[in-house]
Amino acid sequence: MFETSIAGSLPKPEWLAETNKLWPQWKAEGDALRQAKADATLLWIKAQEDAGLDIVCDGEQSRQHFVHGFLEQVEGIDFENKVKMGIRDNRYDAMVPQVVSALRLKGRVHAFEAQLARAHTKKKLKFTLPGPMTIVDTVADRFYGEGAEGRIKMAFAFAELLNQEALALQADGVDIIQFDEPAFNVYMKDAADWGVKALERAAQGLTCTTAVHICYGYGIKANTDWKSTLGEEWRQYEAVFPALAKSSIDQVSLECIHSHVPPDLMKLLAGKDVMVGVIDVASDVVETPEEVADTIGRALEFVPKERLFPCTNCGLAPMGRDVAWRKLEALAAGTQLAKERLAKA
Repeated sequence: MFETSIAGSLPKPEWLAETNKLWPQWKAEGDALRQAKADATLLWIKAQEDAGLDIVCDGEQSRQHFVHGFLEQVEGIDFENKVKMGIRDNRYDAMVPQVVSALRLKGRVHAFEAQLARAHTKKKLKFTLPGPMTIVDTVADRFYGEGAEGRIKMAFAFAELLNQEALALQADGVDIIQFDEPAFNVYMKDAADWGVKALERAAQGLTCTTAVHICYGYGIKANTDWKSTLGEEWRQYEAVFPALAKSSIDQVSLECIHSHVPPDLMKLLAGKDVMVGVIDVASDVVETPEEVADTIGRALEFVPKERLFPCTNCGLAPMGRDVAWRKLEALAAGTQLAKERLAKA
């Protein structure tokens, strides 16, 4: 009951990459970079275990960005000639690679870090991949065609590649494969119409636990500014949760603590495991165990205790390492307190 985990990313040490950035530059190259990535991965696995988390992950230490870390191993993408494109319905502009021909994997994408993590922990292991809809919203297309039809074709092409890697990660011993789909909170109708179907294609044939992480975006001013326009109640989840409730995906995450998301939206996920965000990643203020336990208590009004998985609202990558570490401890301590409160109830 109440198995704890983080959404995915953790801060990169300053000897590996630039700190407090979503798109950090590496501090080494070649074999030295590979070793630094391995060292950082092992450091964070140990930190998650020491904090008392039930499910650990690699902290995405080997990826510069949660989407482009996957794309780097895909043929048919031109990284040399990036173009400026509006991301998340033109919320902000970014220089992105272009899809120029049919997509296929060059080989394994994340074998190195997944196998390393599996060899160094006996805990349940979660691994994150970008979801197909979010990938489509983070690359420019010069191959699949304009309009909705082209986007859908490209999403399902990426879903096939994600599925290949997901099946290989499962064979590596990964227990939970999570697809990150922040685009679901932006293109709500498309997410319900075809985004969830593309997600199911990415998870096809998996017998391990499958999950989807949906957040409101962090780490850059454009995301903060956008959220300030959403009003007192954020009901974006309402459009896609019914489709996810009917889907083959096992777990769904949502933001909760310090969020404007109405907690009663969790009721729309009946029959699913719910990863409830009990740690705020937009603030360096570390939650008290009581705050975490209180958030879990509110979620229990809408989610059965055996279906509730305390988590972070999003990744911790842009934070300082010390703050991130103390938030891991708060997650574990607050969850323990929630268990004790429930036992006395």
